[in-house]
Amino acid sequence: MRTCNSGTAETEVAVPTDVVDLRRSVAAGAIGVFVHWFDWAAYAYLAGTVAAVFFPAEDSTTGLLAVFGVFAVSFGIRPVGALVFGPLGDRIGRKRTLSLVIFLMSGATLGIGLLPGYASIGIAAPVFLVVLRLIQGFAAGGEFGSAASFLAESAPRRRRGFGVSWLEVGSLLGFLAGSFVFLLLSTGLDADQLTSWGWRIPFLVSAPLGVIGFIIRNKIEDTPEYRTLEANDSVPCSPARELLRHHKRQLLQAAGLMAAMHVPFYAVLTYLVTYETDHLGHSADNAALLATAISLLGLVLVPLFGLLSDRVGRKPVFVGATAALLVVSTPAFLLMRTGLVGTWIAGLLLGVILAAILGTYAVWSAEIFPTRTRQSGLSVAYNLTAALFAGTVPYLMTVLISATGSTLAPGPYLMVFAVGGLVAALSLRETAGSALLHPEDMSEAAVPLEAPQPAPQ
Repeated sequence: MRTCNSGTAETEVAVPTDVVDLRRSVAAGAIGVFVHWFDWAAYAYLAGTVAAVFFPAEDSTTGLLAVFGVFAVSFGIRPVGALVFGPLGDRIGRKRTLSLVIFLMSGATLGIGLLPGYASIGIAAPVFLVVLRLIQGFAAGGEFGSAASFLAESAPRRRRGFGVSWLEVGSLLGFLAGSFVFLLLSTGLDADQLTSWGWRIPFLVSAPLGVIGFIIRNKIEDTPEYRTLEANDSVPCSPARELLRHHKRQLLQAAGLMAAMHVPFYAVLTYLVTYETDHLGHSADNAALLATAISLLGLVLVPLFGLLSDRVGRKPVFVGATAALLVVSTPAFLLMRTGLVGTWIAGLLLGVILAAILGTYAVWSAEIFPTRTRQSGLSVAYNLTAALFAGTVPYLMTVLISATGSTLAPGPYLMVFAVGGLVAALSLRETAGSALLHPEDMSEAAVPLEAPQPAPQ
C-alpha cells in the first residue's frame, strides 16, 4: 500500500529515457491535448448548428448565445478540475491521471455525439449538453498539468525542451483537425444534413481517438522521477497545501509565463479571424486561410524552438520572444491596415513569436516546480490564467476597440502581457539541463532548499 509523507533523505537516480521511450511518451502526452483541441474546434465551428439542435428554434440569436454560454461555463470549471487532478497526480502518479482525464473527456464527447436534440427530448437536451460540457471542462482542467509533468519527467534531460514542446504540437494539430473536419462537413453536406446528423460526426470521431489514447496511456510506466518518490516513500500527502505554503513564488512565476502564452495564442489563432473580417474588410476565407497558415507554421517552429531552448537555454528564447512581442505588437496591427499583404506579414510574424513562446513556456514552468508538487503547480497556474485571460481575449479586445475607437487597441493589450511574461522570465533562473528532482523532493519538504543549478553544458 502506498504511503505519503514529507520526504526522506534517501535518493534513487532516475534512469535516462532513450529515443524510443521519448516517442512513446510524446504520443501518450500529446494525444490528450489533441483530442481536447479537436473537440474545442469542432464545438466552436459548429456553434450555430448545435444551437439549432439543442435550443428552441424561435430565436436563433438566443440559441447561439446559449451555446457560447455553455462553452464559457465549461471553460470556467477548468480551475476546479485543476484543483482536483493536479494534487491527485502528485499523490497517485502522472499515468493514472492521464488515463482518467482522457477517459472522462472522450466519454463526455461521445455522449454529446449521441445526445438527442431539443425536438426529441425537450428541455432535457440542453440540460444534458451542459452536464456533458461541464464534465469535459472538468477533465480538461487536469489534462495540461498531467501531460506537461509526464513529458517533462519522461524526456531525456538534454532534450526535455524538445520533448515537452510536442504538447503544443498536439494542440495545434487538434485545432487544425477540427477545422478541417468542419470544412469537409460544411462543403460536403447541405444545411439539413448538417443539422440532422452531420454535426455528430466530429464528436463521434473523438471517441475512438480517446480509446486509442487511453490504451496508450494505460500501457506506459509512470515517470522515473515519480517512481523515485514512491521508492523513497516521499509521495506528498497534501501537495496542494505544500504548493501554496512553500512554492507561491514559483506559482506566480509560472502564471506569468502562461499568461504571456494564453493571450497571444487566442489573439493570433482565434480573434485575428474576427478582426480581419470585422475591422479590415477581408473575406472570411482569407482570414481562415491565414489562421491555418499560422498554425502550420507553428507545427514546424514550436519543436524547433523547444530544441533551441535545450541548446541555448529557456531564458534567452522566452525573453527574446516576449521582448519581440512587446516591440512588434502595435506595429503589427498598424501594418495590417495597409492591406492583405501587410496583414499576412504581420500575422506570420506574430505567429513566429507565438511559436517561440509555445516552445518554451511549458518546459520552463515544469522545471521550476519540485516533483512533489509539479502537477499541482502546472495545473493551477495554467487553468487559472486560462480562465482569467484566455477566454476573455475576443470580448476584451472588442470592448477596447469600441471604447477607444482605434483598431490598434489589441496591440497595447498584447504588450501588457508581454511585460508580464518578461517580468516572470527575468525573475527565473536558467533551468535547461537541470535535474527535475529538487533537493526538497528528497529532504524535509517543510523547509525548501535552493533550486538545483543547471547541469554542466
